[in-house]
Amino acid sequence: MTAADAFAELVRIMERLRGPGGCPWDREQTRHSIKPYVIEEAYEVAEAIEDDDPDELCTELGDLLLQIVFHAQMAGEEGLFTIADVVRSINEKMVRRHPHVFGDLAVKDADEVLRNWARIKAEERKDRADNSIVAGVPRALPALARAHRLSEKASRVGFDWDGPGAVLEKVREELGELEEALARDDRAAAAAELGDLLFALTSLGRHLDVHAEDALQGANDRFVRRFRYIEARLSERQRDIHAASVAEMNALWDEAKARDA
Repeated sequence: MTAADAFAELVRIMERLRGPGGCPWDREQTRHSIKPYVIEEAYEVAEAIEDDDPDELCTELGDLLLQIVFHAQMAGEEGLFTIADVVRSINEKMVRRHPHVFGDLAVKDADEVLRNWARIKAEERKDRADNSIVAGVPRALPALARAHRLSEKASRVGFDWDGPGAVLEKVREELGELEEALARDDRAAAAAELGDLLFALTSLGRHLDVHAEDALQGANDRFVRRFRYIEARLSERQRDIHAASVAEMNALWDEAKARDA
């Protein structure tokens, strides 16, 4: 079965599910009711990538694709657009934004491709009410991911630091401002400065080719692994973790950290 045949079959399945005599649950859904599933499936795709599990990735990509077809089917029923319009739109966009492949534009490297992409995208947005360079980064993104994308977009027009060292200086500056706010016991200012510090750290990650979201997720995983070690060792000693001292838990944490190294 070709990709086109398989995709057409998926579209037919969704039409059947939403049609007369179809699935009662599918028929009563709206774009708002299934919105959470789009986000959930996207995260499951990301987790399969992180786990380096190609079989699971294949499955999760299918689940995500189903959500796209589901939304397009509902839009078609309302006379708004169809799945063909969705595919046609992205086809046209990819050709338009790759003139170095589908046209006669010459580029020297990937950085120039990104600059051209930003320029073409800005040209596409010029007639929109909001044609800002940083438009189109959804607020629904996790905050670290959104910060990364915002600074990445700004960097494509030259609004950026020269390198990791310069960003690190900004991180130190923001940390100093946070310390000053804490010294004044100004909680509102401290919250704002903490946000600025986190934003600067995402930019530092970007300059190190490390996504802050991935870096923090790695730290989360290490924390879970090391904390479980504390729980396991205390259990072996028949010690209730609620009765353990901070010093005892810190010693076990150091053991777990040494094992991680």
